[in-house]
Amino acid sequence: MPIRWYGPANPEDPTYRHFERIVNFCVHAGAFAAINSGAWFFQEMRHPFPEPSLSWITGVWATALAIQLASVIARRPKESD
Repeated sequence: MPIRWYGPANPEDPTYRHFERIVNFCVHAGAFAAINSGAWFFQEMRHPFPEPSLSWITGVWATALAIQLASVIARRPKESD
C-alpha cells in the first residue's frame, strides 16, 4: 500500500514536514541499497574499481545515511495531547 498524506499539503504543519523528512530518508536509503548492491556486485564480478575506493564510498555514504536518520529522529514533532 502506498504512503499517502490525507489532507491539504501544508508545509508549515510540523507533522507534514516530519512526514516529508521520512519520505526523503526512505528514498535516500533505497538509492543507497540499490546503487551500493549493484556496485558491489560488479566489483565481485569484474573488479572495475581500485581496491579501497568502493569501501570508502560505501562507508561515507552509510555515514551520511546514519546522520540523516539521526536528524529525522531528533527533529520529530512532539506529540500533542
